[in-house]
Order: sequence, then structure tokens, then C-alpha cells
Amino acid sequence: MNFFQLILAAHLVAFGFMGCKNKSAETAVETKAQAQAGEPERVKVQHILIGFKGSLPGQSIERSPEDAKKLAMEIFEKAKARDADFEALVKQYSEDRPPGVYEMTNAGVAPAAGAFPREGMVPAFGNVGFKLQVGEVGLAEFDPQNSPFGYHIIKRLN
Repeated sequence: MNFFQLILAAHLVAFGFMGCKNKSAETAVETKAQAQAGEPERVKVQHILIGFKGSLPGQSIERSPEDAKKLAMEIFEKAKARDADFEALVKQYSEDRPPGVYEMTNAGVAPAAGAFPREGMVPAFGNVGFKLQVGEVGLAEFDPQNSPFGYHIIKRLN
């Protein structure tokens, strides 16, 4: 099971089966509004996940939140360079398994085999991924609600 399958399972348990309907309803309304704002139905992204001590269950990461932010900003700047080798950056830095490629479907779109529904992902991951143009790189900063596992440097592949 990869990182995002674990996240999807955690979200389904937290929002679907534990009665947190308010939060999931808010997220669904917010996500549908974003989908109606001219975003694509599907995206394929690759990401670099930079975590810190305690941010990723089951992983022993010793860096502080401050060091994670600094590293994420450095990698983000490298990734935005015209000649950047994003694949190499993923292999070198990501706390997720390479290649770190995920397909997502927007709100109201049935996911194809292997794709994840946007609503099942960490909110910041979809919020950044669906706003990017093909080839563009974006950053989802750590946020306890929207990006609780650390920093995501995201490149849209298609």
C-alpha cells in the first residue's frame, strides 16, 4: 500500500465512518465549487513529499518542521528551473516512494482504475494539482488541516 492509499483509507475512516459529516460536507461543497471554476476533470501529477518528525505515521524522520520548510523551499526553487530533472529530485528527496505519480479525478467525476478521487486526497494536494498547467510546478505548504503530512512539491504531468 503506498502513501496515498493509506491517506485515502484514513480519510474514509475519519470522514465517512466516524460521523464527521460536517467536515466532509464542507470539503465536498468546497471541492465541487473548485471543479466548477474551470478546472480539469482529471490530472496526473508527480510529487515530492517533505515531512518532519511526527508528520508521517510509520516513518522515522528526524528533521524539524523548520528544517522541512527550508528544504521544501529549496527543492521547490530547483524544481521550477527550466532544466530541472523532477524525477531525480523525487528519487533524492521524497518521503513517498518513487516515482510519486498519482492520477486524480475532480469532484463528481468517477475515478478510473488506479485513480484517486480528489475528495479522498489531502485537500492541499488536489487544490494545488488541479490549478497547475501541464508542466508547471506548485507547492502545497504544511497545514494541519489541508496538508498535515508535510510539504508537497507537485508537478502536473497531464
